[in-house]
Amino acid sequence: MRADVLFRSATRVVPALLLALVIGACSDSPSEPPNAPGESPDVNLARWLTRLPQHPWTASAGPPVLVGAGDIARCYDPENPAAITPPNLTAAEATARILDRIPGTVMAVGDNAYEFGSPSDYLLCYHPTWGRHKARTRPAAGNHEYLTPGAAGYFAYFLASAAPPGGYYSYDLGSWHVVVLNSTPQWAACPPPKTSPEDGRTCAGDVPQRLWLIADLAQHRNRCTVAYFHHPRYSSGRHGSQYEMQQFWDILYAEGVDVVVSAHDHLYERFAPQDPEGNADAERGIRQFTVGTGGAGLYEFSTVLPNSEARNNDTHGVLALALGDGRYGWAFLPAAGGSFTDYGTGVCH
Repeated sequence: MRADVLFRSATRVVPALLLALVIGACSDSPSEPPNAPGESPDVNLARWLTRLPQHPWTASAGPPVLVGAGDIARCYDPENPAAITPPNLTAAEATARILDRIPGTVMAVGDNAYEFGSPSDYLLCYHPTWGRHKARTRPAAGNHEYLTPGAAGYFAYFLASAAPPGGYYSYDLGSWHVVVLNSTPQWAACPPPKTSPEDGRTCAGDVPQRLWLIADLAQHRNRCTVAYFHHPRYSSGRHGSQYEMQQFWDILYAEGVDVVVSAHDHLYERFAPQDPEGNADAERGIRQFTVGTGGAGLYEFSTVLPNSEARNNDTHGVLALALGDGRYGWAFLPAAGGSFTDYGTGVCH
């Protein structure tokens, strides 16, 4: 082929290649959806949630998102506290990177900073990881927070957003009402460990908090309500069901709460909607998630309870809830390297 023909061919091909490269680069921009855009949440809330980390720009078209976990930031061995793991190498950093890609409100569901919930634990282990989402976090306290007297490290870190001194509060998110309870005072006030629903009802426990809960739910008659607190009423894990929370569960059920999120057992578990006795109740039951997968070491399962629908104890990750009008979607989103996921949808009472 003559040189002038080659030159004319090149002048046509090179601009076309440059244009293709520019288009390809633009397709990675978060401001523009790819050729197959993220599915509308109106189609399937759960499927939309699973795609949200890759398509965060679709959040503006969807319902509010509540996302998080408990049992989060551990960066040293309690037997050797001088041996610090750099926070960027911890599992808490791996789950924080999921939050980096998901807009919405973050729930820290207790035992947020190991080992003692002290000011140094929060600053050393939690702040470099989940702490970068502090401004949008609505926290709950766990029992490890109270290894520092009065949970002083927790309240000093989160300040007014933790609602001191009681540590329980509520807020609205879209059309949903969200209740945050402090389960540790109730749990700690009921020794020895309770072993049945009836036994759980024998302890006076945290009466002021329960009275507040009754008044709060009576004042907020939203069709849809979600509550989160650290100690799970139901669990197939090492710690098992926390019957100390029975009286709280009785109130939540009587007032039509739809979803409860807890932690404490370091694993993921989803239950079918249940009544206060642990019976399946598709019409009025509460769906409970245990999501103690924020970064602490994971636990084994013990006796699998009736109505346990999904379980995993080898994957750190977070639970995302899409709070739609009269309905919700959920998705367990694994940290990098994890393969387990769980997702689905539900309708409010």
